[in-house]
Amino acid sequence: MSSFSGHTIQLFGAVTKRAEAQGQGGLLTGTDPATFTSSDPLRLWIIQVGVIVMMAQVLSLVLRKLRQPKVIAEILGGILLGPTAFGRIPGFTQHIFPQESLPYLTLVADIGLCLFLFIIGLEINGDVIKRNGAKSAVIAIAGMALPFGLGAGLSVPLYHHFIDPSVKFTYFMLFTGVAYSITAFPVLCRILTELKLLDTQVGVIVLSAGVANDVVGWILLALSVALVNASTGLTALWILMVCFAFVLFLLFIVRRVMLYLARVTGSIDNGPTMVFMTVTMLVLFASAFFTDIIGVNAIFGAFLAGLVIPREGGLSIALTEKLEDMVTIVFLPLYFTISGLNTNLGLLDNGITWGFTIAIMALSFSGKFGGCTLGARAIGFSWRESSTIGALMSCKGLVELIVLNIGLQANILSQRVFSMFVLEAVVLTFMTTPLVTWLYPEMLQTSSRRNAQGSLAVDSEGITDSDLEEKKRTDDGIWRHRLTVVLDKLEHIPSLMSLTQLIHLDTPDVDGGASPAGGKRRPVIIDALRLIELSDRTSAVMRSSHADQLIRTDPLLSIFRTFAALHDMAVSAALSIVPYDDLAHRVSDHAKRNGAQLLVLPWLPPSAAPAPPSVDHDALSPATPRAAALAHNPFEAFFGASLHGDSTEGAHGASAIHSQFIRSVFKEARTDIALAVDAGLGSGTAAAIGSGSAHVFLPFFGGPDDRLALEFVAQLCANVKVRATVVRVSKRDVQADLAQPATALASDEKVDQELSNIRDNGMTIHSTFGGFPDTVYGNATTQTRLQSETADSVAWARFAQPEEDNADSDGENVAPVSSALRSALSRMEFEELASPLPLHAILTRVSQLKESLASSRTRILVLCGRSRRLAIEDHNAELKKLVEEHKGGGLGGGASEVHLVRKTIGDVGAAMLVGSTGTGMVVVQASQDDV
Repeated sequence: MSSFSGHTIQLFGAVTKRAEAQGQGGLLTGTDPATFTSSDPLRLWIIQVGVIVMMAQVLSLVLRKLRQPKVIAEILGGILLGPTAFGRIPGFTQHIFPQESLPYLTLVADIGLCLFLFIIGLEINGDVIKRNGAKSAVIAIAGMALPFGLGAGLSVPLYHHFIDPSVKFTYFMLFTGVAYSITAFPVLCRILTELKLLDTQVGVIVLSAGVANDVVGWILLALSVALVNASTGLTALWILMVCFAFVLFLLFIVRRVMLYLARVTGSIDNGPTMVFMTVTMLVLFASAFFTDIIGVNAIFGAFLAGLVIPREGGLSIALTEKLEDMVTIVFLPLYFTISGLNTNLGLLDNGITWGFTIAIMALSFSGKFGGCTLGARAIGFSWRESSTIGALMSCKGLVELIVLNIGLQANILSQRVFSMFVLEAVVLTFMTTPLVTWLYPEMLQTSSRRNAQGSLAVDSEGITDSDLEEKKRTDDGIWRHRLTVVLDKLEHIPSLMSLTQLIHLDTPDVDGGASPAGGKRRPVIIDALRLIELSDRTSAVMRSSHADQLIRTDPLLSIFRTFAALHDMAVSAALSIVPYDDLAHRVSDHAKRNGAQLLVLPWLPPSAAPAPPSVDHDALSPATPRAAALAHNPFEAFFGASLHGDSTEGAHGASAIHSQFIRSVFKEARTDIALAVDAGLGSGTAAAIGSGSAHVFLPFFGGPDDRLALEFVAQLCANVKVRATVVRVSKRDVQADLAQPATALASDEKVDQELSNIRDNGMTIHSTFGGFPDTVYGNATTQTRLQSETADSVAWARFAQPEEDNADSDGENVAPVSSALRSALSRMEFEELASPLPLHAILTRVSQLKESLASSRTRILVLCGRSRRLAIEDHNAELKKLVEEHKGGGLGGGASEVHLVRKTIGDVGAAMLVGSTGTGMVVVQASQDDV
């Protein structure tokens, strides 16, 4: 009888044979809760699960630093809990893992293993094999034939030295060959995604070959088990024929029934319903039961059940999401512990044993690495790429462990040989990541990323870096036509749409010959980058392997494509699934690779961050960067303050993490950035520029970011429905005696008096250009400060006085103003303002502007520079006073929220949010290559 059915019957018999229930003594009666009793096995089982899960998690935290997959931690955890390490502690095994408790633990582990094999079946994507069938077949065949042959050859001396003669040599040879030829497809997927190889030529081919290798490997395993369980050759033939008929029944009948059921119940469109989940579980365990009773292991039936689940509409991914947590957190570590209890590395206690162990490792790696490398080289890959493919395909992991456990249960393998092969599986899996990193560094990776149509992503205009530099030297280099827009959350879409539309409308041609009011215009080319965070979840890995499908069906991309089509915009789509730590780098790299002139990002400040239990965004955006994931994790939300150095409450934890991502992009990007800030104040960016007229307000302090903001305002004003007010702000002392120590204590009173004067009398606005620039650049040399001040003056003169003959210090004429730029400048008003409290002053100016436009439908959009680099004068004291006056305003009054916002968007942007101006806002940062 097979193990799965045997354990079930054994446990049922043990329970039914009890004549009466034993006493249910509790802890208060002096009973040891860890004492095993057949009447109440749950107590010890809970203790065992707690020990196993904690061991796996602790090791995972350590090995994560080495970029090792979690399966390594789980295998090592099982080995350590066995006789190799903890089992040597007196009384540990007898007290925590007594022999009579193992059938209960094994039964749960077997159920979990069936669920895991079902998930592996869900991961198999036949389209991947079809797209690269010929190439992947060569690598898969070469990567199985050579290892199988080497394994069969090594099985001869192994059999004579370590295997009981009662075991047939043929059976041992089969299991050795299968163990050698197998590739751990689930672990391989995680390594590919961790190393960012999944969207490269090497990754695509390895994924295809891994799928083919996995399928053939399970077939060979089923064949081996059938031969072992059969008493005669004729019986084995009958088993194989029945198994083949059952496979055909599942693939051609059950699969169609499941597809019909999925459509009828609406599971394809809305996720698996309760009815569909119930039928799926019945099919899973019925299939496992049938393959078990005919003489093939139950896990093979579970794997087949995963293959017949429909892939339409991401149904397989949704099913995986429902099952993976319990399987990966509880069930799999239990299975690894059962394997670990059977693994005793102490048996490797002599030179012959270690010699054979090293030979097993060397031949296993050489066969897989050599076969796949030669196969890849034969189909045209370079030697470096071929060796990378060979190193990846040599990954073993869990799948080989399953093969070894089946061989151990069938008494084909001895404890000593089992331990030798387990060590080989651990070592080969452990060395995969560092070996691939060394063989194939990121700079050598050949990208094969695809656009929405599945073709190679190319630059739609063929623009080069030299073209962009030449364009920047022209007068109309301020017009930015190539945009990369980042999509990561559903609530970001409105502000991104509105800002993109405003940039798109009536943008003049680069030659300046088109009228902004109509006629020819240069098309805006938009590259929509959909970001999905790659987590440890199997479903996230499945999304990586189904990227070609997701890019066509992703809700956020679909919404943005529809918006672009309605406004006649040229949009190319890209989807990137990477770990959280690499999100910012991927955004920066993608924008640079696509020649983006402006990178558009969305941001929700803490005041607008949704509370965790509010809306189920996963219904539309199943995998977002960690900012979205946090909102659905009550533990991370609750402990968000301590984890991230932030005293915000749980609802703001997501915004804190998303802000960290935004700041990382600001730091790494080598292109101009526009951050659309949706303040959530009832009149956000979307409301401000979604329809009707818009009025842009720009406070110009100086510096590269403010100069970019000035150019961006001019581009927005190319739209005839947009007007702008640009105010150059200078900071002056309140009174001269404030600089004296004797009057320092009275500074607050004088500041309050100045505030009163501003409110009562308005601001001092100068109509002439002159005086010293107001910016003081921190940590800058005198030369860079003077260069930036000069650039500020030139930029202001160019836009504020286009009629005049602008000349530089040498008397040479500055770049002439084109007709297109003149038309945009005609809708811009320029003012100058001097105030001891510039932040208060610009807030007052915005309020005045709102009052003057209250009777019209015109909305206000505040545009400002981030000014974190070559920063303007420190406004920390004034910003602190603003927070006190407005009691936090739009930020809820928390000091941590203000600090978070200030670090993200700078002092001016933070002041706008604190002041609750009720306007939309865009914060820009100039490319770090600009000065």
